[in-house]
Formats: sequence, structure tokens, C-alpha cells
Amino acid sequence: MSNLISSSPSEMDLLDRPNIEDYLPSDSIHQQQPITKLKLRDLLDISPTLTEAAGAIVDDSFTRCFKSNPPEPWNWNIYLFPLWCLGVVVRYGILFPGRVLILTLGWIIFLSCYIPVHVLLKGHDKLRKRLERALVELICSFFVASWTGVVKYHGPRPSARPKQVFVANHTSMIDFIVLEQMTAFAVIMQKHPGWVGLLQSTILESVGCIWFNRSEAKDREIVTRKLREHVEGADNNPLLIFPEGTCVNNHYTVMFKKGAFELGATVCPIAIKYNKIFVDAFWNSRKQSFTTHLLQLMCSWAVVCDVWYLEPQKIKPGETAIEFAERVRQIISVRAGLKMVPWDGYLKYSRPSPKHRERKQQNFAESVLRQLEEK
Repeated sequence: MSNLISSSPSEMDLLDRPNIEDYLPSDSIHQQQPITKLKLRDLLDISPTLTEAAGAIVDDSFTRCFKSNPPEPWNWNIYLFPLWCLGVVVRYGILFPGRVLILTLGWIIFLSCYIPVHVLLKGHDKLRKRLERALVELICSFFVASWTGVVKYHGPRPSARPKQVFVANHTSMIDFIVLEQMTAFAVIMQKHPGWVGLLQSTILESVGCIWFNRSEAKDREIVTRKLREHVEGADNNPLLIFPEGTCVNNHYTVMFKKGAFELGATVCPIAIKYNKIFVDAFWNSRKQSFTTHLLQLMCSWAVVCDVWYLEPQKIKPGETAIEFAERVRQIISVRAGLKMVPWDGYLKYSRPSPKHRERKQQNFAESVLRQLEEK
């Protein structure tokens, strides 16, 4: 008895410590394999708490891609609060009315020119398309001016060439406007309701834009056929695709859809990075309409962003479309300073099945184990 009492604390801990082998499946333990080689999935199997924790981490790594980060409050200070109040008066009482006036003037000029061109020049297709392209660029410039947009473009301006497609990361529908004011792209985009849908089916239709409905499975075949036809056309406007398929908060890039990389065309990456010093340009379509989003931008001090036209890329011998898409995504992410995450953006609209979630949790757990073993 005295020997037991005089045992060191470490020996007492060993006596009280449960044997983990008693809780593991017999087929996961080998006599020749030390405990340190046990896989983390075995621990997750015996611990619902660990399983839920791993699942929470996986879910969080996905949802954080689509969260807008509100700015930290700075105005609740006796010295700064008066300046903040002055800023509110200037933004809402002076800048916003002026920007509404600029946008209204832009629409008056645009419609007074676009309608006669579209109606009277039906027999002169080349001239009509050239003028419509210039007018679309003009109205997009008015939109950017209504946010006091400060956009810096880097690299050569895109030109219309056959067998070429442009791809860019996607933060908001204003990405299209920012790019369109420099070059009249034909974009592939989700069909929207309301006034945005009206513009899609009338004005933007004239520059060759392609629309689809995410809920319609048959639209995929139709869109794929239209994409191939558009890329082959020598006189068509440059084709712009946002391969993420959804808006991401400009901190991350989610997986690129492979459709744009299966066309047999040269892929021209475009990286877009917004500076959040004045406003967060991310459009969270689940929480606000696009109209509300535009009003938010018009009530801010300015929208500041950089656009990089990067070196065209071609698929390498033996490279699959998925590998090609990931390589282009990495190029865009590095240039814009975005973090790549292995998620499908469509999961934003439809939650994954339990089996899919379990597989992702399993992969995540094993990756954590590998990192721990390397350390």
C-alpha cells in the first residue's frame, strides 16, 4: 500500500487513464501498430462531440465564403461622432441626390440614342451592333459614375477574337458593369426577375448575352450549345463567364465550373479585387435585392477596385478540364489575393445530402490528422 501511495503523479495518471483500445472497433487495431497510428476517423466514430465539431468546422469554412463582414464601428466616440454625422449628411443629402441625377441623365441619353439605332438600323447589322455595343458601354459608365467608381485597369484591353473566352471571379452583379464599361462583353448569367430581367431580355440581348435558369436542368444543354456557337463566331462580342456560378465575398474563390474550359478555346483570366475602405461590394442575394445593393453603393463614399487582365491560358496536353479550371482559378486567386477553398458554389442554393456532408467531414478529419503527423 505504501508503495502505491508513494507512486509519482505520472504513474497515478497512467492508472486512471482509460484504455482507448477498449472503445475502438477490433478491426481498426493491429498488434504491431502503435496507438499513435490510429486514424482520426476512429476517434470520430466513438465521439459524437468530435464528429459534430468537425462538421461545424466544415460548414463554417463553406458559409464564410458567402458572409459579408460588416465594418467595425468607429463612430461611438465623443470626438468622432460629429464627423460621422457630417459624413451621413454629405453622403445621403448631397452625394446620393447628385448620383441619382447622373444615373437619370445617363438613362435619358442612352434610351434617346438606343431606341432609334435599334429600330431604324435593322437592315445594317454591322453598324447597328457597333453602335449598340458603344451605347451599352456608355450606360455602364454612367452606372459606375453613380457610385463614384474608382476602377484601375491593368493589362491590355480585351478584343474580340474567335475561339476565346474570358473568365473572372464573381463578387456582385456589378462585376459585369465594371468590365462592360471598358469592353462590351457577351455574358452568361442567371435570369433575374424585375427590372434586371427586363434589361436582360431587351438591351443586353443585343450584345449577345446568354441567360439560363439555374433550376431548369434542360437549360444546361441549351447553354452549352449556345456557348460553342458563340465562341466559333468571328464577329461576336467577347464571351465573359463567371465560372464560380455564384457571388463570393471577395475573400475566397470557390470551385470553377468546367463548362468554360471544355470549349476548346483560349481562356483569358480576369482578376477583380474590391477595396473595402469605403463599402463592401459583395452582393448577398439572400439578404438583399439588387436594387437595395445598388442603393447601398450609391450612398457610399466610393467603390474602389482593381481589374487585372491576365495572360491567356491554353489547356496543356493530358490536362483535364477540371485541372485546367483549377489552374486558372489559382492564377486569378494569386493575382487578386484571394484564398482558394474546395467548395462547389451551387451548395449555396441547395444544402448537401448527409452522405456528402459525411464524406467532406471524413476528408477534413484525415487532412487534419496528416497535418498533425507532419508536425
